[in-house]
Amino acid sequence: MVGKDSHFIHGFTHSELRRSGTMTARQRRRRAELERDHGRPDRRSVKREVARVLGTVTAGMSRVVIHSDENPAYPRAFARLRGLEIEHHTISSRAARTSRNPLFAINLADLLVRHSCANHKRETLAFSKRVGGSIGRMWVLVTWRNYVKWFSERRHEGTPAMRAGVCPHRCSVRQVLSERLFPGRIALPAAWAEHYWGRVPTRQIAKTREHKLEYAA
Repeated sequence: MVGKDSHFIHGFTHSELRRSGTMTARQRRRRAELERDHGRPDRRSVKREVARVLGTVTAGMSRVVIHSDENPAYPRAFARLRGLEIEHHTISSRAARTSRNPLFAINLADLLVRHSCANHKRETLAFSKRVGGSIGRMWVLVTWRNYVKWFSERRHEGTPAMRAGVCPHRCSVRQVLSERLFPGRIALPAAWAEHYWGRVPTRQIAKTREHKLEYAA
């Protein structure tokens, strides 16, 4: 979820997706083998996780305006949030992805992810072996994008965090890493606590590597 005007990344989700689209006979057999060995991804995952992150980000709010693509899972996710009035605008994926597109902020965020994270490039040897590793790298990018990177490299205009009113100044990497923030002192939303403690499982790996360091709490 990205602020339309501030470009502040408020949160993200992780959802397993079943391979779809055009496949060769060999690819279909391979999908069947993987699903036989590891189970089939939950087809309601996107709906559940979108509702979860939206509920986290909008906690305490009564109304929100959302621009999204035409994914049919989104309206079903929004319907799960009682007490939150949602004004929902959909934009075709065929619309030109220029700065005039209402989805420009999220399209730019997606571009930065692919540009900055080797594990998100389309063809790479650097893919994350564990889901927790991918989530951890994404939080690093979110912190950098929100608090360190200029809103515009040409005009600067503050950082997304400054434009969103979250932080009054641009942070250096040294400032970001100057102090440890312990989850025992600063509460985390349930979904993000699972990210911090490494509790999101990797389907192909039997043992989840949780974050259980003695001095981490």
